[in-house]
This record gives sequence, C-alpha cells and structure tokens, in this order.
Amino acid sequence: MTETTPTHEPLKFAYWVPNVSGGLVISSIEQRTDWGYDYNVKLARTAERVGFEYALSQVRYASSYGAAQQHESTSISLALLLATEKLKVISAIHPGIWHPAVLAKFINTADQFSHGRAAVNVVSGWFKDEYTDLGLEWLEHDERYERAAEFIQVLRGLWTQEKFSFHGKYYDITDFTLRPFPYEVPGRAHPDIFQGGNSTAARFNGGAYSDWYFSNGKDFDGFTEQYDDVTRIAAEHGRRTRFGLNGFVIQRDSRAEAEAQLREIIANADDSAVEGFRKSVQEAGNATKDKKGMWADSTVEDLVQYNDGFRTQLFGDAQQIAERIIEYKKRGVDLFLLGFLHFQEELERFGETVIPIVRELEADLARTGDPLTAGR
Repeated sequence: MTETTPTHEPLKFAYWVPNVSGGLVISSIEQRTDWGYDYNVKLARTAERVGFEYALSQVRYASSYGAAQQHESTSISLALLLATEKLKVISAIHPGIWHPAVLAKFINTADQFSHGRAAVNVVSGWFKDEYTDLGLEWLEHDERYERAAEFIQVLRGLWTQEKFSFHGKYYDITDFTLRPFPYEVPGRAHPDIFQGGNSTAARFNGGAYSDWYFSNGKDFDGFTEQYDDVTRIAAEHGRRTRFGLNGFVIQRDSRAEAEAQLREIIANADDSAVEGFRKSVQEAGNATKDKKGMWADSTVEDLVQYNDGFRTQLFGDAQQIAERIIEYKKRGVDLFLLGFLHFQEELERFGETVIPIVRELEADLARTGDPLTAGR
C-alpha cells in the first residue's frame, strides 16, 4: 500500500460554471439553474464570497445531449473574471479547434485584466461530431493526447520564454514571442494548466506536462489508483502534479433525504439524451487499447451526471459531506470540482456550512500531526 505525499495546504474548491443549458444532470427534474450571463455573474460573486477559489467554464460547441444552448468557454470566463475580484476561472478548450498561440494570447489578455486569475483546462476531445461536422481532422484517441501534450508544451513555452521555438508533429513554432506575458504572480510561473482523463495516455500527460490532473468522479479506491499512477509518472519527470476530483453535491438535512433526492434525479433521467451521451463517450472511452478511457466503465446511472459525479458520494448533511471530503484529502485530493442541482442556493449553502467544517477538520489534522495518509 503506497502513501500519498503529505500536504497540509488547505483544500481548494471549484465549481462547474453552468454556461451550458440543462444543468449538470441529464434529467427532467427541476434544476433551478440558468445558463445566462446575469445568473452566472451572481453565482460567481457568491462563490468567491463563500470560499470557492476556482470556477470551470465548460466547453461544448454542438447542440446535443441536453445541452441545447451554450456560451463559449473563454468568453464567459473573461466576463466572470471581470465581474469578480478573487475567483480564478478555468476555460476548458479543445486542441484542434484552437491553435495554442492564439489561446495563449487570449489567456495573456484575460490574465492581465484579472491580475493573474486566468487558467485553462486542456480537453483532448471526445465528441467526434464536433470535429467532423465542422470539417476538422478527427484523430484517434492516443493521437489526440499526443497533440494535447504538444499543445500544453507550446502554451507553457509561449508564456515563459521569448523567441520560443517548438518543432513537433502537430505544432511548429519558430522564434516566437508573445507580449505581454501573463500577469506576474509571486510563486506562479504561468497560468494554471489543468488536464483530465482516465486513460493511460491521459495519465501520462497529467504526470509529464500538466500542473493539475482532473479525475472524473471516483470512489476512494478508484481515485487512489489514479493518484498513484499519475504521481509515479510525475516523479519520473521530476515534477509534482496536483489533483482535482469531480463530485456532485447533494446536501440535505440527512443522508436519507440526500439519497432520496439522488433516486429522484435518476428516476427522471432523460433516457434518450443519456443514451446518446453514453454511445458517444463510451466509444471514446473504449478507443484505447487497455480500455481505460474516460467513461469506459461508467453505468447508465453514472452518466446521468456528465462526469461520474455521483461516484464521489458527496451526499448527506454538512458534517457527513465534510468528513468524506477530508477522507479524500488524506488520499491526495487537492481540489474538489463540484456540481449542484440548484446552483445558486446549494453552492451558497455548501460554502457557508460545509467549507467551515472542512477547515476545522483540516486544523485538527494539523494539530495532531496526522500525515494525511490515514485510511489508505
């Protein structure tokens, strides 16, 4: 049994920006959440007030799978950065649709305007139609991650070097300088680079190139297996990768009430939309030789929440949720990326009730000298 690297840094909390219609579950159940600008500005200001440090703007181009409408991720990210004071906003982007230098320039501008609060999540791509229907080249699974690896290296190089050159399979850059560089933040070399996935190729990129590795929703053992693998790869490359974990929060007065809410969400699932999503994502997930791609082992019930958020089981009252979050921290989670059924009211409640308990439990760990490896 391996051990996590001890860390007493406070957990960070992020939320999914609902810039896509339909909320965070593919269900006809009421979701008091709106994908529009005014709602998202109010939500972002609430989030930073109650203790959230990051927000992630989703990327979707084609109207599909319950996401009939969507605002482009970098645009809404810039809007939210300009409407807030502390919140860091992560733009999810697709290599193959963006050129890395164009994205780097956009993020430089957003980072300057926000005094160092812009970040990116490099999504290698799973929705084939978003490429082929636009006449863009669709690469096989591992090739998409090879391109993403080059994309990340070009981003980092353009953000940190003058006369940067890179000669790869997908990108060819010669003596290129972007000015201004990103906003200078003490202790930060450049805007944070996030990248997710589940496959062997995704894990390699997470360890070898990314600052952060996003994991789909996982139980304790599932997360530990990914943590150990990505951490090993990072160590082999002389790096440290930090870990984010996706979770869908159902906070109610009791665990029984939360589980009843979960059953209601699943009972009202939009079966045709879930099935369409399942066919697309599991085709992508099973495209790898070792069948470890994202969503490869997801059940239909898992897929009612896009990124397997139910698996993390953040269900119950504030104390129960906080204690489960701490157990994940002991296993190496640095950040939680959270979704909610009714974003404004439930995110606010979470920040006002769960996060303070998490901070108390973290303080207890620090006082007792717990190496944050209990439960492994």
